[in-house]
Amino acid sequence: MPTLPLPFHSAGRSRRSRSASHIRVPTARAVVDCAVYVDGERLPGRHTHKSALAAAREHGGFVWLGLHDPDATQMAEIAETFGLHALAVEDAVQAHQRPKLERYDKTLVMVMRTVAYREHELHTASEIVETGELLIFIAPEFVIAVRHGEHSPLSVVRRRLEADPERLRLGPGAVLHAIADHVVDTYIEVVQSVEFDIDAMEEEIFTPRSAVTVESIYQLKREVVELRRAVNPLALPLQTLVHNTDLPLDAEIRRYLRDVADHHTAVAERITDFDDALSSLINAALAKITVQQNTDMRKISAWVAVAAVPTMIAGIYGMNFAHTPELETTWGYPVVLLFIFAICGTLLALFRRNNWL
Repeated sequence: MPTLPLPFHSAGRSRRSRSASHIRVPTARAVVDCAVYVDGERLPGRHTHKSALAAAREHGGFVWLGLHDPDATQMAEIAETFGLHALAVEDAVQAHQRPKLERYDKTLVMVMRTVAYREHELHTASEIVETGELLIFIAPEFVIAVRHGEHSPLSVVRRRLEADPERLRLGPGAVLHAIADHVVDTYIEVVQSVEFDIDAMEEEIFTPRSAVTVESIYQLKREVVELRRAVNPLALPLQTLVHNTDLPLDAEIRRYLRDVADHHTAVAERITDFDDALSSLINAALAKITVQQNTDMRKISAWVAVAAVPTMIAGIYGMNFAHTPELETTWGYPVVLLFIFAICGTLLALFRRNNWL
């Protein structure tokens, strides 16, 4: 059976969708900055990644290329120019890697997780810690920083290094140290902000009659777990950079990286302390809820006991026996009421004395 041709408007939409899916975004759209550095100084002028590499080889310097969220096509063009390994390029595009350090011939590939603190209300936040990824290619002729996420830009790192030519003369290793130091510094800032949240949560929990929900503590604990997953695995790559002398890094750079590793260890220990503190806060909150429930049950039980007295007496007199006491006397009804009030008043006094009401 012959196939019918598509209507004109359907075919037009189909052609437009196919052409839109094959639109190629220029590689320059993913480039944040591209510069050539020779003897610690930035060469003037604008460069593409290809012209920058040629200039670096001509003058004996190195290229520092910054990329933000490149797609597979853009990253393939960068890889062809700089000779990057296909597996490392795939990691740079996918952006779901744990912190790690790998070596491909003369190129080091380091993955770091970036974190950012989001301002929020203490009990209404759905996300407190935002994470991203930073992958760095390091070789004698270039440094390529691939950033995923809208936070933790590296422009401040570049400006700081350009203002210090002595350190920049150390080559790509100096850039690696500066980026790692910047990332760990952001860890410290985020950890301090999270610590303020935990302190505020602790203060509110131990405040009498405060309305603290366990869900708020669980939310904060989940964010601390995400923070720990982003921060703690970086310890092994940093230690490898410091202690593995086979890596192509200057001894001075190793000294700087040792300081970064020490700061990272301190941050990781504080995050572990947060986890323990939040576990204790959860136990305290549950204990507070249990105490509140016991208090409520005592009040309910006390009022039930008070209400049981008139209920019992009314039930006896409601049985309609002919010889019920005081049934035919003039003062029978007031006497029974006074008797009920006396017993209920005595019970109320006893319960208040024992702090049940």
